[in-house]
Amino acid sequence: MTRRGWLLFVAMSVIWGIPYLLIRVALRDLSPPLVVFARTLPAAVLLLPLALQRGHLRAVLASWRWVLAFTVVEMAVPWLLLSRAEQKLSSSAAGLLIAGVPLVAALVYRLSPHNDRLTGRGLFGLVVGFAGVAVLVGFDVGHSDLSAVGEMGVVVLGYSLGPLIVSRRLHDVPNLGVVAVAVTLTAIGYAPFALTRLPHHLGGEVAAAVLGLSFVCTALAFLLFFELIAEVGPARSTVITYINPAVAVLLGVTILNEPFTTGIAIGFPLILAGSVLATSRQVPVPSGAPHGAAPGAVS
Repeated sequence: MTRRGWLLFVAMSVIWGIPYLLIRVALRDLSPPLVVFARTLPAAVLLLPLALQRGHLRAVLASWRWVLAFTVVEMAVPWLLLSRAEQKLSSSAAGLLIAGVPLVAALVYRLSPHNDRLTGRGLFGLVVGFAGVAVLVGFDVGHSDLSAVGEMGVVVLGYSLGPLIVSRRLHDVPNLGVVAVAVTLTAIGYAPFALTRLPHHLGGEVAAAVLGLSFVCTALAFLLFFELIAEVGPARSTVITYINPAVAVLLGVTILNEPFTTGIAIGFPLILAGSVLATSRQVPVPSGAPHGAAPGAVS
């Protein structure tokens, strides 16, 4: 992996470890649909005018079906289910379950007719990492609400498919345009549900959590994520979800006083070892995807 790829990898590993804490805080005053709406509306207000000004929407409209598919599998459905699940699971547990994304992604990509394949070493790393996830589930989530675990399973699947859509179908579409339209569509879709559930009170911590979710974990994060996919390919880009849980657990334990459990102590070393193995060798760049930033990408 290049130096630029490692910088993007580290940035995304940290940034997308934060939402689990922020969602948990936001749920103190907001319903799950309102959390999604509040997360996407400010990002849409910021990004859509920029996309219009730079003339990126024409290319987005030409690929509207795949942009819509990306919106559904990466934002609209996962963010609602993630918020619902965090009403019953701790932020640490939710973040840890997301670590199953690389394994699901590897299986999906191996069934793909294209040439984006993880090596045997990489697949072994994914299996080791997923074993860590299984330990965490067995110790920490085994007695939790099964519907919440099922909702997290759908989130994992969506997060696995999103990078594949970007790499295969949207690699030549400006990143800014795709993200702007995706957050705008999500905000519009949730507006009828969110605006009928406005809270009577909004605490300062909740407001700060929503702003962080919108501007850092959504607007900035997705622009960087598109760059990461272009740099290392969709399969390896999902390996950030092995590192995200470390950030989620650290924040959950230190800020929300969530317990540091036996499952975390045993499962984390396996997850981190799997991450090292899965990222230790270069994966072939997908057919049609550039080694650097996609044409028209935002820097």
